[in-house]
Amino acid sequence: MPEQGLARTLVEAYVHLDLAGGSRGASTEEVADGWLVRLGDAEVFVPQESEAWAREQDLTFGAGLSELIDPGQWVLVADTYARRALEGALSFAADPSDAGRFDEVATGWRFAADAVAEALKFFPDGAAELSDEDFWTEAGRSLRESEPGRLTRGKLELDLAFYRASLDDFLRLHGR
Repeated sequence: MPEQGLARTLVEAYVHLDLAGGSRGASTEEVADGWLVRLGDAEVFVPQESEAWAREQDLTFGAGLSELIDPGQWVLVADTYARRALEGALSFAADPSDAGRFDEVATGWRFAADAVAEALKFFPDGAAELSDEDFWTEAGRSLRESEPGRLTRGKLELDLAFYRASLDDFLRLHGR
């Protein structure tokens, strides 16, 4: 029997598979009330209602809290998207005629900001830090143990502001 998870959006399902080792070769099958994203023994269900709501509200990863990706992993996801955006921006500066690269950079900064916003959703109102129970994956717990300062509300709010400003600057300088 495949291991099944519940994602809020198709994007979240694919990010979850990437974190588990890669989504290359994954398949998406439309079912009666949503989609099943499969790869090997992993199966992630995405309800049609949550995907539609996320699209309507322009939420990349979905409404509410993730059941698949913990806050530490969201920070790692944000780092990956930000690194790709920064590297892409350098390439784009060398050849600003590449519309595909422009879109990749803008999406990278947006997804980095959205991933940090996902980590921030785990904080209870007024809390500056998260509890140990908020980290259920090996990657999330490892980041918490090795770099706890990266997982405070204050640090994440700074990261969110930086990623949003980076996107705004990129669009202002190179907007189409």
